[in-house]
Amino acid sequence: MNKYLPYQVSGFNALILISIGSYGYFQSLTPSPTALIPVVFGILLLAMNSGVKSENKIIAHIAVTATLLILIGLFMPLKSALGKSDTGAIVRVSLMLLTTIFALISFIQSFIKARKERES
Repeated sequence: MNKYLPYQVSGFNALILISIGSYGYFQSLTPSPTALIPVVFGILLLAMNSGVKSENKIIAHIAVTATLLILIGLFMPLKSALGKSDTGAIVRVSLMLLTTIFALISFIQSFIKARKERES
């Protein structure tokens, strides 16, 4: 995972949230506005990506907080999809969860590395 920079992983996660979240909303027979929450977070993460790339600490911390919030927020749709045995929704939400976890791990590793470099 070290070969990917946090802005790359976060940008990829944002694109997954936007594309899969949009697909899930528009393919539904009864779309709910709450289904667009991952899309909104994806847009926000994408907007912050240049700040993350330039290693702006404030923007990076906001981005990691948004990533954590979307991670927590995706568990309810997964629970709902599992309850309905909706395979398509399970796959979509699971993919968004996996990329979000990957992004969060990337951020944490980056923060740990930066802290070690400051202490040396």
